[in-house]
Amino acid sequence: MTRIVIGKTIGLVIGLLAFFTIPQLVPEMSPLIRWGILFWYVTFGAIIGMFGVFTYHPILKLPFPWWIRATFVGAWLNFVLVFFAYEQLGQIMVATFGADGILQSPFWAVAEGAVLGAIIGFFATKYGGEGKEAVDV
Repeated sequence: MTRIVIGKTIGLVIGLLAFFTIPQLVPEMSPLIRWGILFWYVTFGAIIGMFGVFTYHPILKLPFPWWIRATFVGAWLNFVLVFFAYEQLGQIMVATFGADGILQSPFWAVAEGAVLGAIIGFFATKYGGEGKEAVDV
C-alpha cells in the first residue's frame, strides 16, 4: 500500500503542475483536458506503484528490476494517452516548443512517461519496498 500512496502522491504533484501550467500555454484548451491530465497522472502513479510487486516477469521468468518495470509502464501509459488526446497534446507541444520545434510531436509524451515512470518507480521502491516484502507487511 505504501508504494501506491507514494506513486499517487508524486502523480498528484505532476498532475497539479500540468493542471496549472496548461492554461498558461494554451488558454483555449478545454478544462476537461486539464482535469483529465490531473487524474491521469494520479492513476499513472498508482499503477506504477502496484507493479512494484513483480520482481520477475510473470511469463518469461526473467528478472524485472524497478527501473525497467517503471520506465516501461510509464512509457506505455503515456503511449495510450497520446491516442486519446493526440490533438490536444499536439497543441500543448506546439505552444511549448514552437511550430518548427523538434519536440512538436505529441509522441514525445511517451518519453516523458518513461522518465516520470522511472522517477515514481525510484521513490516507490526506495520508500515502499519491492516484491513480496512490499505486500507482506
